Amino acid sequence: MPTYRFTQGRIPMLVSMPHAGTELPAGFAERLSEPAKGVPDTDWHLPELYDFLEEIGCSVLVARYSRLVVDLNRPPDDSPLYTTATTGLIPAVLFDGTPVYRPGGEPGEVEKRERIERYWRPYHTKLEGELARLREAHGTAVLFEAHSIRSEVPRLFPGRLPDFNIGTNDGDSVDPGLAKTAFGILAKAKGYTSILNGRFKGGYITRHYGAPSQHVHAMQLEIAQRAYMSETGAPQFAAQIAAPLSLLLEQILPALALPAQP
Repeated sequence: MPTYRFTQGRIPMLVSMPHAGTELPAGFAERLSEPAKGVPDTDWHLPELYDFLEEIGCSVLVARYSRLVVDLNRPPDDSPLYTTATTGLIPAVLFDGTPVYRPGGEPGEVEKRERIERYWRPYHTKLEGELARLREAHGTAVLFEAHSIRSEVPRLFPGRLPDFNIGTNDGDSVDPGLAKTAFGILAKAKGYTSILNGRFKGGYITRHYGAPSQHVHAMQLEIAQRAYMSETGAPQFAAQIAAPLSLLLEQILPALALPAQP
């Protein structure tokens, strides 16, 4: 079985959701700590929030397996992306610092390498191949990294996160016109807050694949989960709260697939 779900689209945009997966390999859950068994650091319900993607013609790549198995948005050598607290390629702790594994359940080096080959590499092979296809077919490719996170995670960042957190690796991963378009739409949205290249500047995928000089543009949108779901109790999708956000996103993505405006 593939470790991801993929749909090929017709416009020059690939939407990637590397942290939306919730599946665990057989026997994996028995090794996890009790808090980790609920895979709490998931980017919950993104396929539901972005349920318009196939209709507007985007290619879509969604991870099936939890980031606890391997984090698809980290480099394969696990080199650090941030100077502040974070989690690694094979996470040992949850966002709040709680251990992922029960004592004795931690993976060894051989298992870590096997996870990279079985889960990490196929996702990136597909992602890279689809970007190449889009660029060949359209002359350009736009990679939109869809993410979400709880709005308050003290170990990772102080205070409360803005609703919309756009990351372009400080402008290096995308044409300035595309970043201006995305941030302009979000900044004008009533009832929401937004920031460009704040705490979340884009993870490995945005930084690695974004190459504007080669006509491949990448940006990450990290959405505070309070904007579309409850952050307390079970991670339930709140359709009524999410509806205006989904409509806003449906406005943004086609605009990014158009040629950049000066």
